[in-house]
Amino acid sequence: MKTNIQIRMENLWFYYHDRVILEDIHAEIEKNAITAISGPSGQGKSTFLMILNRLWENIDGAKVKGKVEIDFGKGFEDVYHESYPVHQLRRRVGMVFQTPNPLPMSIYKNIAFPLTLMGEKNQATLSHRVETALKKAFLWDEVKDRLLENAETLSGGQQQRLCIARALVPEPDILLLDEPTSSLDEASIRVIEALLLELKKSCTIILVSHYMDQIGRIADHRLVLSERKLRPAPDKARDIQNRIEK
Repeated sequence: MKTNIQIRMENLWFYYHDRVILEDIHAEIEKNAITAISGPSGQGKSTFLMILNRLWENIDGAKVKGKVEIDFGKGFEDVYHESYPVHQLRRRVGMVFQTPNPLPMSIYKNIAFPLTLMGEKNQATLSHRVETALKKAFLWDEVKDRLLENAETLSGGQQQRLCIARALVPEPDILLLDEPTSSLDEASIRVIEALLLELKKSCTIILVSHYMDQIGRIADHRLVLSERKLRPAPDKARDIQNRIEK
């Protein structure tokens, strides 16, 4: 039973032009837990993540109806209220995509980029925050002597952890991950999973994944998105999940 709720969604709908993508979603997401979302391809799982940080607003013809409230420590706030700054929401709700997307610049500048966008100019502060984010992403020891190298020289697994570090550097309350291990080898997948288990101590994680064994290993809660509806996982799936050794 979820007792420490950070996100509440009520009567949430998402439309693309006249097509309904998500229908009448009611859900609660627990703080400092990993909530996994699975379901068939093409059902709107990535769209659901983008609703939480309003990233969909850049898509022509897209529209949301309903309520999304998030508690950032001072009680629930309606993050779709016209007075709520979208740039503030995206600092608090970070996102990592399926394919690693390092910027064509150095490792250091990749991680510092969100901070420079926020206006941070103090080099000591930038260096400290970059190091902290890389340590949180289990990447510091591998790149501490390579910070001036192009980030595109990193391996696929390292690039994904770099993207996680970049999402972590603004110190978000919530981290959204859209199939973050789908293009990685088994060793890299296990590193990312260990990272997520550690990260949930300091932020709330919502993970889209097709891998049921992965969900069984790391998820605290599981939801299924199918036929435009978001529902708790069926009891049978939970029983299977509970038998998988974490």
